[in-house]
Amino acid sequence: MEEQILITMRDITKTFPGVVALDHAQLTLRKGEIHALMGENGAGKSTIIKCLTGVYERDAGEIHMAGIEGNIFNHSTQEAQKIGIATVYQEVNLCPNLSVAENLFIGREPRTKLGMVDWKVMNRKARKIMDDLKIRLDVTNILENYSLAIQQMVAIARAVDMDCKVLILDEPTSSLDDTEVAKLFHLMRGLKKKGVGILFVTHFLEQVYEVCDRITVMRNGKFVNEYDVAELPRMQLVAAMLGKDFDDLATIKPEGASAAGGELVVEARNLSHKGTIKPFDFEIRKGEVVGVTGLLGSGRSEMVRCIYGVDRAQTGTEKMHGKDLKINAPIDSIKAGMGFLPDDRKADGCFAELSVRENIILALQARQGLFHTLPMAKQNELADQFIDLLQIKTPSRETPLSQLSGGNQQKVILARWLCTHPDFLILDEPTRGIDIGTKTEFQRLVLKFASEGMSIVFISSEIDEMLRTCSRMCVMRDGAKVGEIDGEMTQESVMAAIAGGEQQ
Repeated sequence: MEEQILITMRDITKTFPGVVALDHAQLTLRKGEIHALMGENGAGKSTIIKCLTGVYERDAGEIHMAGIEGNIFNHSTQEAQKIGIATVYQEVNLCPNLSVAENLFIGREPRTKLGMVDWKVMNRKARKIMDDLKIRLDVTNILENYSLAIQQMVAIARAVDMDCKVLILDEPTSSLDDTEVAKLFHLMRGLKKKGVGILFVTHFLEQVYEVCDRITVMRNGKFVNEYDVAELPRMQLVAAMLGKDFDDLATIKPEGASAAGGELVVEARNLSHKGTIKPFDFEIRKGEVVGVTGLLGSGRSEMVRCIYGVDRAQTGTEKMHGKDLKINAPIDSIKAGMGFLPDDRKADGCFAELSVRENIILALQARQGLFHTLPMAKQNELADQFIDLLQIKTPSRETPLSQLSGGNQQKVILARWLCTHPDFLILDEPTRGIDIGTKTEFQRLVLKFASEGMSIVFISSEIDEMLRTCSRMCVMRDGAKVGEIDGEMTQESVMAAIAGGEQQ
């Protein structure tokens, strides 16, 4: 109904040098609904949100909000907050050196009659906010002492407490476990009953169908369509996002894909790192894709960090192609023919202000040494080769990495390691936070590289994704390798192995 419309965005256009980020995009948000905004990375989701919240100034188009006359122009997030639009971005944007309470009340601290911060009142109010969300923590403790998941919940709590009419959640669940996601969804449903309009950006289809009422799909900066969730089959949603019929992902992996008889490439015996990973054995053959699975915190990442040398092994031995391998630092792994795409690309992988070209050639340059600089012609050739191979969407090879979408940043980091022609490549959560179409491309690329003889370790929180790519899986629990699964693998058999701690 017309009177239920809270936000209307029409013909929103936004351009950056060499890129049309939004092309007459549209969005309608109603009171008391949870509305999913979906599309591939680079579809324009974050850009349209930033145009609404004042981070970006739109080039053209109109924004209207119930209760406010005329066309809205927010020039900052503070202006947006004043009219009732609160945003929680994917990257937690709080002050880690301040307490939880201080973060909840930044810029609106309760004051005494003398104008001083009323710490007792602020801490009491902060405790009530967190108790209402059923989050048990000490609000006087420094924020950085808590996990990323708790920091994310604090950011959401701050937005909710600002009595918002519109709550924008940009990938809020990417750092949360199932229990915390359930708490967030409970909160979202409560706000929905109060008439708050919630715009929910996520890559998790299951979450959309669990909690959302409507979906707006964007593609290449354009509005595709708006749908009622109850009337939209999942495959139709995926097709709308990709702009084409979507092949069944189960058909990606060739039948009988295996490298059981191949040459042994990496062999680790009794490797461990105190406090993170207990002694384990690991081996991988030429052309094999081995998965590492387990619950969050089970030791998946710690296992590969130990193999690669990010965390130096304190016990055990390692061989590559049958020769003893001594790894004191990651540069030794690079020189031996290993590559490692870490799970946190922003912290450990991206050099945001460097160009796409510079990011791509980094590892190869490190292997050659500072005194053997790659000629610029060679750098350009390599950059262009991998931009084409991986279909990286960038205005040019000299574009700063920060200007690319998350999925394309991930492709650039993958290109960095492919550039070194590794025999052994570790991919830790390579598809986290990226769209379905790019996930499919990554899975196909993994199998392509394996068919060409590369040995790959693939880690993903999504079991079905590993089933489509891996011929064998190592099972982790509580920092220990507790079993392996091969042969006939199903989602049920993998989950049973994780739960039971051994092959089922």
